[in-house]
Amino acid sequence: MRCPFCGHETSQVKDSRPTDDGAAIRRRRQCEACAARFTTFERIQLRELTVLKSEEKREPFDRDKLIRSVSLACRKRPIDAAQIEKLVSGIQRQLETQGDSEIPSQRIGEMVMAALKALDSVAYIRFASVYRDFREARDFEEFASSVNEMGKG
Repeated sequence: MRCPFCGHETSQVKDSRPTDDGAAIRRRRQCEACAARFTTFERIQLRELTVLKSEEKREPFDRDKLIRSVSLACRKRPIDAAQIEKLVSGIQRQLETQGDSEIPSQRIGEMVMAALKALDSVAYIRFASVYRDFREARDFEEFASSVNEMGKG
């Protein structure tokens, strides 16, 4: 593992433990050259996933990009990083176990919306406003009132 501070290629593992959700191993490392300490995470990856974007463009699945997107929707909400991590881990695990190595971005978006809907209605609406690409305020109003009606039932 390359040191993020000096670029040296050798580091020593000082401590290893599972993350709270058990989906990864957290390792504290120390660079053998500069003695700086840093943390790495090791995750199980069942298969390489490719995201099918619009216009037949393909790109590798990027877990960090998904975490950033969900975190943005959850900003200033009573949702901590562990909840976001668990949500993204669940989506990634579902994608890896479904059998398809190429996943349409729309499917990922729908999975995120379903998870956010169960977690926080404001985060759900925020994510949907970007994901669904509302063109007019009326589109947003209709969507938000449908979410509000679901909460009353």
